[in-house]
Amino acid sequence: MLSFLLDKLQNQNTENLFTYSAVVIDNDSNQSAKDIVLHWQEKSAIQIDYFCEPKQNIALARNKAVAKAKGDFIAFIDDDEFPERSWLINLLKTRKKYNAAGVLGPVVPHFEVEPPQWIIKSRICERPRYLTGTIFKNSKKTRTGNVLLSKELFADQKEPFNPEFGLTGGEDVDFFSCMIEKGSIFVWCNEACVYEVVLPDRLEKKFEIKRALLRGAVSASKFSLFSLDTFKSICALIVYTTALPFLYLFGEHLFMKYLIKDCDHFGKIAAMLGYKIVTER
Repeated sequence: MLSFLLDKLQNQNTENLFTYSAVVIDNDSNQSAKDIVLHWQEKSAIQIDYFCEPKQNIALARNKAVAKAKGDFIAFIDDDEFPERSWLINLLKTRKKYNAAGVLGPVVPHFEVEPPQWIIKSRICERPRYLTGTIFKNSKKTRTGNVLLSKELFADQKEPFNPEFGLTGGEDVDFFSCMIEKGSIFVWCNEACVYEVVLPDRLEKKFEIKRALLRGAVSASKFSLFSLDTFKSICALIVYTTALPFLYLFGEHLFMKYLIKDCDHFGKIAAMLGYKIVTER
């Protein structure tokens, strides 16, 4: 998938307004991505730099990317994603129009095989989309899978992404939360699409359940046990758990949709009580 991404990065439409290069951070001590990058370095129309972060920790990998990146802006894209040709130019124009510190865009699922009907009907793989210019007032919907950030955000920050989240994920939401508290503005660009390759194993129910439990556990760190948000999660857990048998009668897609919501809240409450059911993604 990395090779496909590097291929798609070759022909970004710049309208002669900017230049760009790519930085690949290999988060594998065996340097499994090195040969792929070396292959592309020989024929690439853009500069591609390769670095290895041997310790498996997504936050450390992101921090190295920030340290090695050149230019005034940094665009993050995951190695299982690929962009449209107008990706970067749309992000940049939106940032300028709204004078934002960063711009997020849609991540659209790209299925390698025909997904089960419950996946399609439940829309579990689809993420929320917003009108271009929508401001993120909190960090709940933020991520780094498709985002353009001003390099100024990282000034004087040794570790902008907290390594404590390195194995579980959530380092991006934590980063955005800190930046929003400091007054930075992040907006949405609905035209800057990237596509996430959904592998067959991600279409299994156990994958979605595990991810929901982990997602809930990560979110637990942002709230206290005795808070309104925790009370809402407890109420949601009771309602969803009670409703699940009845939802199954109306279709597998409804059952799975709300089972996953249920697991989000269950993972969160369990983590608050000191039980982390899933510890790594």
